[in-house]
Amino acid sequence: MQGLIILVVFIAVIVIGVPISWGIGFITIISLHMCDAKMTILPTKMITGVNSFTYLCIPFFILAADIMSKGGITKRILLFCDALVGHIRGGLAHANVLASMLFGGISGAANADAVGLGSIEIEMMTDQGYDRDFSASVTAASAVLSPIVPPSNIFIIYAIVAGNVSVSAMFIGGIVPAIILTTGMFAMNYYFAVKRNYPYKENFAGWKKVLQTIWKTLPALFMPFIILGGITTGIFTATESSVVAGVYAIIISAFGLKNFTWKDLYNSLANAARMTSVVMIIIAMAAAMGWGITAMQLPQKISGFCLSFASSQNSFLLIVFFLLVMVGMLMDVAPAILIVVPILMPAAQVFQVDMLRFGLIVSITLTVGMITPPVGMLLFTTSTVAKIDLSKMYKAIIPYAVLEVILALVIIFIEPITTFLPRLCGY
Repeated sequence: MQGLIILVVFIAVIVIGVPISWGIGFITIISLHMCDAKMTILPTKMITGVNSFTYLCIPFFILAADIMSKGGITKRILLFCDALVGHIRGGLAHANVLASMLFGGISGAANADAVGLGSIEIEMMTDQGYDRDFSASVTAASAVLSPIVPPSNIFIIYAIVAGNVSVSAMFIGGIVPAIILTTGMFAMNYYFAVKRNYPYKENFAGWKKVLQTIWKTLPALFMPFIILGGITTGIFTATESSVVAGVYAIIISAFGLKNFTWKDLYNSLANAARMTSVVMIIIAMAAAMGWGITAMQLPQKISGFCLSFASSQNSFLLIVFFLLVMVGMLMDVAPAILIVVPILMPAAQVFQVDMLRFGLIVSITLTVGMITPPVGMLLFTTSTVAKIDLSKMYKAIIPYAVLEVILALVIIFIEPITTFLPRLCGY
């Protein structure tokens, strides 16, 4: 009964528009009151919740992404992708998806992708004859790739919450699912391009043009390889890789792209500090709430509920999938992970779900929830960027939402998709 009260109150505060950190804090106070705990526990748990060396990854990856974006790399990524796949039916739609995959290796955030690349992508597509609602739906659907392609802040958060999962293993584990989702979206783009006779370049731009755009985009393309290469070879840890990415971004933007000023650096540092503070206050609040719901034995109750309805590992994962899609519709992925993982992890352990696999399942499913109507959060962001009615956005996104749900289920139930590559790298 207590768990139901907390759930109803939490959904209510989210629906009425209370900031997520304040909403979590409100629920924390209620949970502490229900288990007769002292309020002094709240600041203590908030401080210990963020006292992790691994969390240093977050500000440095955010800083690296902001610096590269200010250096003008986003449009270069899109032009490179257009040169590479623009001659295929639905060329710019394919370029949109491929650019999101590459931009994910810099930003690691869906909303950053939708806002940063989206404004450029949507205008380019509509100028060449694509429907605006279709352009917006492709942008929203492809933005889901950004949190899955390493480096990913949500992978960092999950690894810390789970406690015994390597951040590096999570990074490597996201590669194959990202490729599968990208391939599926390519197929969907091709179908609509043929059906609606969307324009495309009849002739391949040529390898000379591709090489020229690669040269201009090389600084951005090289960053994910530095991060993953350093991690897999053991040169540096995931935390150290974030610092390398930040320093690399400054050097490339200042000396390679030569359009990055001291003022830009100051703005990037300020943006990174601002965004990090938002993430960390959510983490702090969620850590305190995690203690409260654990004291109420809510994870054990949820575990018992799952055991009563699930008879196997697959049936448990199916229940988790539908639950997480609904959660992903209501809130951003990072706070969702902080809230649901401590609750669901005991049940996952009962069903002997590998924690690395479980982390990838949770992350991918929550990101798919972000584009699932009627309240997928990414739909609001993209419709604003595209300047279209939300009703048109809902209609256009349905085929992509259905596709990503199906692909997410494939990723969930075929275990080697999430575990083969990390195991191959020794994790």
